[in-house]
Amino acid sequence: MRQVKSERLKVEGKELKWFLIFNFTFLIFNWFFTGCAPSTTVKKKQAVTIEKPKEVFIPPKKKISVVEFENKSAYGQRRLGDAAADILMTELGKSQKFILIERAKLDKILSEQKLQSAGMYDANTISQIGKLAGVDAIVVGVVSQFGVKTGGSDYLLTQSKQQVAECTVDIRVIEVETGKILYIDSGKGVAKSSKGSFLGMGTKGGYDETLEGESLRAAIAKFVDNIIYQVNARPWSCRVAEVDENNIYLDAGKESNLKLGTKLVVFNQGKEIRSPDTGLVIGRTEEKVGELEVVDYFGENGSTAKVVNGSKPVRGAVCRLVK
Repeated sequence: MRQVKSERLKVEGKELKWFLIFNFTFLIFNWFFTGCAPSTTVKKKQAVTIEKPKEVFIPPKKKISVVEFENKSAYGQRRLGDAAADILMTELGKSQKFILIERAKLDKILSEQKLQSAGMYDANTISQIGKLAGVDAIVVGVVSQFGVKTGGSDYLLTQSKQQVAECTVDIRVIEVETGKILYIDSGKGVAKSSKGSFLGMGTKGGYDETLEGESLRAAIAKFVDNIIYQVNARPWSCRVAEVDENNIYLDAGKESNLKLGTKLVVFNQGKEIRSPDTGLVIGRTEEKVGELEVVDYFGENGSTAKVVNGSKPVRGAVCRLVK
């Protein structure tokens, strides 16, 4: 009996021993694979707040025109001056920074005022004409130099001919409201043309007229960007075109990029102020009468406004952007 009980205890002891070994081994393996394995932490993404881009303020466009340039060179008579003015108008139009007023309108005013356009450098006179035309700035200019050089070679079998046109263009930009000269510059342009023939076959010919336009364009291109900068650096303004019981009509609107809701400070213009030295008009007295808000458009480039502060302006009053 004792022997049976002793053997049973031995068996139970062995079972307990293997049970402990198994559990201990399981714990070691569990620790190794869970403790040594890389841990992964899942973070909740924070909500991203997307800010709406701020609206960039684009100032209204100004009105600009160019009078026929004077040709002071001994070449081309009036043709060069006319071509130079047309090229400058084209380049200013390509910038899309201005409203262009056709030269025909200025020419008509000049004719009515019995003034000569070419060579007109009197800033005070330009200012008066500009006000009648409703522009902010006028460019006047001169083709001061123009010449063509011809060279080449003539051999038994081949002939070649090269023409080089060189010109100098001078300009002045005049602010109409003040009569001030905003910008003065000079540009030089060069254009070349080559022709040749072999055994009498090939390009022959006399003067290449395309050189005129190419050299003028090369000269004018050098100061177009500066004209744009200088004119647009000045404060923008428009005029009160008409006033009635219900509306105030402005000479700027949708085409000028004058936004609805824009606030304008309005000033009635008074007497002229002249320089005691030169007698030229250097400005006008001004009286602030109130503040307007643009409420609607009319026509191609007009708008209506209402008084939000102060009193009604008179016809011809100047409106400027609220700072």
